[in-house]
Amino acid sequence: MISPRILGTAALALTLALAGCGTSKPAANNAHFDFGPLGAPAAQAAQAPLAAIVVMDATGSPALENERMVYRLNYADPLQARTYANSRWSASPLILVTQRLKARLAQAGIKVLSATDTTTGVPIMRVEVDEFTHAFSSASQSEGQLVLRASVFRGHTLLDQKTFSRASPAPSADAAGGVRALGASLDATAADIIAWLAGIDTRTQ
Repeated sequence: MISPRILGTAALALTLALAGCGTSKPAANNAHFDFGPLGAPAAQAAQAPLAAIVVMDATGSPALENERMVYRLNYADPLQARTYANSRWSASPLILVTQRLKARLAQAGIKVLSATDTTTGVPIMRVEVDEFTHAFSSASQSEGQLVLRASVFRGHTLLDQKTFSRASPAPSADAAGGVRALGASLDATAADIIAWLAGIDTRTQ
């Protein structure tokens, strides 16, 4: 007798293949995703937590430096990272995370600067992305898991560091559902970072 777990895995594999995880379709048919319009913030800041900040490009594992969309069947084999064959990000996740965080910080009233801007004494935020995955807990339930570590420096002095973790439910068991879930997790994390920045003393000592 075939176990329900094996049947569930097979059913999900078929669903993902139909949604774009197979390899038979030509690359020209790929769907490209980003996080869409900025929209309203997940949480409204009472006031800008600081006047300006330099936001460095997010860093992470080599797997996040390309446009592949990663998912995991945690209930079947959590050690295997799989990729959607016919769905891609419009840019690497690291670039998309950087762009979205900058946009959310600017939306909160912070002047967002880049590393190439001429700055003196402006705090610098570095972001390292540890997890950015569409994770399935069963054949029908999944979420967008995001874990990142943010560090704020003034010059070479570390002012504070914190790890942020968010998981948002996916509305569908396919690439599009994973995009929406990861976008929700990223926006919620941006709100968490803005609130965290408000508690950091960035004044020159």
